[in-house]
Amino acid sequence: MALRITEECINCDVCEPQCPNNAISMGLEIYEIEPSQCTECVGHFDEPQCQVVCPVECIVFDLDHSENKEMLLSKYHRLTATA
Repeated sequence: MALRITEECINCDVCEPQCPNNAISMGLEIYEIEPSQCTECVGHFDEPQCQVVCPVECIVFDLDHSENKEMLLSKYHRLTATA
């Protein structure tokens, strides 16, 4: 499943450059993750890099965008094929 950033975000700017898919961007008030681009770093890393660097642990699984590892890997292949 994709990840999402909760309201606890402090806009520290550390997550955005860590995303290999460019899925993170500044929203109106806090950073946001575009679900269609988020692969939870599957295909790139063993764990979501944004979660690793987040100092307030505000990046959680987005239950509205449930995907298994195979689906995330397929999305990774689709995203990297067009890059």
